[in-house]
Amino acid sequence: MPKEIERKFLVTGNEWRKRAGRGQAIRQAYLALTNTTSIRVRIVGKTKAFVTIKSAQPGTTRLEFEYPIPVKHAQSLMKLRVGRLIRKRRHIVKAGKARFEIDVFEGDHRGLVIAEIELASARARFGRPQWLGREVTREKRYYNANLATA
Repeated sequence: MPKEIERKFLVTGNEWRKRAGRGQAIRQAYLALTNTTSIRVRIVGKTKAFVTIKSAQPGTTRLEFEYPIPVKHAQSLMKLRVGRLIRKRRHIVKAGKARFEIDVFEGDHRGLVIAEIELASARARFGRPQWLGREVTREKRYYNANLATA
């Protein structure tokens, strides 16, 4: 069963940018949100799109099923969204052996910067760079599904 094991952190300062490239533009929208599941559509850059089904409970480990779809299909599905369109730029930043995805939000959530790290297990250890701020893994308000409807 596909699982996502990830931790989320607020990012402090801009020191991480020295290790980041231009990043990729991401647009995503939620098609369905329930107490147990979220279904989203995401367009990455101009050439990739995905539908993702995730379990909705907050925490380190969640079920995640992701499937590629044509970008034109994703564009049509986005019109059926619940709530706002999420716009962000994702940067991949390596810090020691760790690989962080840093999302810089745009639009209604401009100023919000969140780092995520995917782990092999919920107890996996990693080095914490200076710019990694407070952990928000269990705080629902920082989940994209909640940002879309807040």
